[in-house]
Amino acid sequence: MNMDFIEALSDLEREKGISKEVIIEAIEAALISSYKRNFNTAQNVRVDINRQTGRIQVFARKTVVDEVLDPRMEISLYAARELNPNYQLEDIVEIEVTPRDFGRIAAQTAKQVVTQRIREAERGLIYNAFVDKEEDIVTGIVQRQDTRFIYIDLGKVEAIMPLNEVMPTEKFKMNDRIKGYITRVENTTKGPQIVLSRTHPGLLKRLFELEVPEIYDGVVEIKSVAREAGFRSKIAVYSSNPEVDPVGSCVGPKGARVQTIVNELKGEKIDIVRWSEDVGEYVANSLSPSKVVEVEVFEEEKMARVIVPDYQLSLAIGIKGQNARLAAKLTGWKIDIKSETQAEQEFGREKTYAEEMPQDSVSID
Repeated sequence: MNMDFIEALSDLEREKGISKEVIIEAIEAALISSYKRNFNTAQNVRVDINRQTGRIQVFARKTVVDEVLDPRMEISLYAARELNPNYQLEDIVEIEVTPRDFGRIAAQTAKQVVTQRIREAERGLIYNAFVDKEEDIVTGIVQRQDTRFIYIDLGKVEAIMPLNEVMPTEKFKMNDRIKGYITRVENTTKGPQIVLSRTHPGLLKRLFELEVPEIYDGVVEIKSVAREAGFRSKIAVYSSNPEVDPVGSCVGPKGARVQTIVNELKGEKIDIVRWSEDVGEYVANSLSPSKVVEVEVFEEEKMARVIVPDYQLSLAIGIKGQNARLAAKLTGWKIDIKSETQAEQEFGREKTYAEEMPQDSVSID
């Protein structure tokens, strides 16, 4: 090991951000093990690498004692004072024991340590880069698939997408470019593990943030998202500026913004509804595309009874209850849907054929 090696470590520190001192200390620790392994010794030794010249020295460390029982670990007071008259009992004496051919072992060990440290540093940089992107969207290229995962190349690292995080309506081929939502970033012994999802509600939220400038600017806020991936989603939006229509902003000119998201989600239907502090109004909006006649709110049970026109009952409930289920997820309220006829029969409510409640929502198929 020489000055060129020390200079190389300095270059590595600048380029990779790996501390030269940390690497040298790691090499010194590795050389202690190499020395004991290659020279069959149980001595207590210290390895020193000169930070300027790169010179390596091995020192046996021995305790000063009255009577030597183990010459590998101990030295007599008399022998110690021959080296330095100031030594006292229990002091530690260091005697150089550097083998002649230790340079070859040192070079090999140093190479292994440096390689390992570079790998660890690169893994650390990748982990730090992606841990900040947790709950965000990344774009990658499909590499392969097995019985559990789809493997996606993100450039510096390969991410995994569990098959249960893939929408049931989509199939991927090799080299397909796809967007994924980062649900988890873990630092494992094999390096960073990045887990992606295409079914997470966060994917829909992030897609709207990318497509709608008003959301990015903070004028329009996404209050809630409910999703049954690949089939239907609902998103509740609110505008802090009364002059900005949150639903219209998300739909975009001629539906262009939301259509881009629908295309990305392979035709998933999206209902965009206006969020409201008024629970009744919010629940009515959440049941889009069905029309609502009346909403009765029960605060204690956190339940809302919704009355819809007879001809709208099946639409309000949805196929296999999907529309009602998503509305309940979106609002956080239990929703009991009744037709006007059912309400009359069960609660004695007369059919009034009143005008339907105004709703502010849009459904995109």
